[in-house]
Amino acid sequence: MEATITKNFTLEEPIEKVWAGLSDPMRISGCVPGASITEKMDETNYKGEVTLKFGPIKSKYDGVITIEKMDNENYDMTLKGKGLDSKGKGSAEMTMNGDAKASGDGTEIDFQMVVNIQGTLAQFGSRLINDVSDQLMNQFVDNFKALLAGEEFNNELKAGSMMGSVLKSKVSGLFKKKEEENS
Repeated sequence: MEATITKNFTLEEPIEKVWAGLSDPMRISGCVPGASITEKMDETNYKGEVTLKFGPIKSKYDGVITIEKMDNENYDMTLKGKGLDSKGKGSAEMTMNGDAKASGDGTEIDFQMVVNIQGTLAQFGSRLINDVSDQLMNQFVDNFKALLAGEEFNNELKAGSMMGSVLKSKVSGLFKKKEEENS
């Protein structure tokens, strides 16, 4: 199951400060809900883990993140990640492209992430994965803003909002199915 997530947001910080945070995997990984870097292998490769919980299903992925491109002059990056479910029930791959542009006194960030999930989580479908991914990105943005401001934040997954997405997706699917049956 493949899903594409795009996100655009603006921060009230200068581009140099924003890029210093975004381009440092050891700092930025703490902003990603449920994620952590466990080892720096070399300048472009890192071992890490991500733990996700959707209702009764909890998945922990152990994997590697590779910096494919880090253009500090043009504020552009490409990251690739691959992980295996620690229970052997699936895998995930991610390619993320991001860039930053000065925007007035702030910085505009554009991200595009393509995620391919195999196994248990894939059964939820791309609509749910997109909804949950959007919420994860919103939590990431909030955490990143707090990081730049020197404030404390919590990178634990906000389980309540994830369950809301699961329910919203399931209910929407039921109504759509009913509408198709009645037409």
